Amino acid sequence: MVSSQHEAMHRIFKEDSSFVARALRLLGLPFGDPTSTADLPTDLTETRPLERRVDSLLKMETATGTFLVAIEAQGKKDPDKPGTWAYYLAHLYAKYRLHPLLLVVCKDRSTASWASRPMHIGPPGRPTLTVHPLVLGPDEVPVVHDPAEAAKDIRMAVLSAMVHSRDQDVDVILKALSAAVKGLEVSDPEAAMTYVELTAQGLGEKTRAVEIWRKLVAVDTSFFTSPLSEEIRDEGRTEGRASDVLRLLDRRGIALGEADRERVTSCKDLDTLTRWFDRAITASSAAEVFLDGGPSGG
Repeated sequence: MVSSQHEAMHRIFKEDSSFVARALRLLGLPFGDPTSTADLPTDLTETRPLERRVDSLLKMETATGTFLVAIEAQGKKDPDKPGTWAYYLAHLYAKYRLHPLLLVVCKDRSTASWASRPMHIGPPGRPTLTVHPLVLGPDEVPVVHDPAEAAKDIRMAVLSAMVHSRDQDVDVILKALSAAVKGLEVSDPEAAMTYVELTAQGLGEKTRAVEIWRKLVAVDTSFFTSPLSEEIRDEGRTEGRASDVLRLLDRRGIALGEADRERVTSCKDLDTLTRWFDRAITASSAAEVFLDGGPSGG
C-alpha cells in the first residue's frame, strides 16, 4: 500500500510548471524553465495482465526541446528497481517518442547513493541497457533554514523539509517553512493549506519531524484551517476533556481500574468524553459513568 509520505515526495513536483526545472538545476543540468507542462497518465500497464505504474509523469516543453520526466519516490534500496525503471523508460520512449528523464527522490544518503549509480542490464562488461537515474537526496537538496529564503520558493522549502526530515536540525528547517507558509496564508490561503498538508504527509507518520511540524501548526489556533490543524486542535480538546474526566473522578474518590483509565485516555470522541464528564459529576461508581458498556470497575 502506497503511503501518504510516498505520495508527497513526488506530488511536490506537480502543479508548479517550473519546479521540476528548478529541482533539476540542483543537479547541474542546464534545464530551462518550461513553456508548458502536462500531467500525463501514470499507468504504464500493457494489454497483458502486468501492471506498471510510475509515481508521477510530466511532459515538459522547454526552449531546448520537449522531455518526459518520470518521478519516483524511493524509500529504500530495491534490487528489483533497475528492471522496473528500465521498463518505464523504454515504454515511455516507445509510446511518446520523447526522451524520458528518471528523477528519483530519496530521504537518506544510503538510498540516494544506491539509486544514483548506473544500473546495467545485460552481460557483464557489455550491458545492453544502462539505467542512470537523476537523484535528489540530502546532498543535492539545499537545507532551507532562513524564513526569507523559504518564502522565495516555498515548494523548494517543502522539498527540503521532506528530504532532510531525518536531520538533527530539521526543527530549524520546519520553523523557516512554517513562517513562510504563514506569510502566504493571507494572500493565498488555499496554497498555504496545501503546503501544510503536503509537508505533514512528506515527513511521514509518527516521526520526530512530523511532531515538530504539528506543534508549529498548532501554536496559533488562528493559523490554518487545514484538515491537519483541525485534527491537532481536536486532539487537544479531547486530551483536555479526558484529563477533566479522570481528575473529577479522582477528586470524588471514585476508583478506576486500569482498563477504564485506558478507555478514557484513548478515547478520541469529544461527545463521548463530555457525556462521561457529565455523568462523573453525580455518579457513585465507575459503572455509572460508563453506561455505554465496556470495562468498568474498581
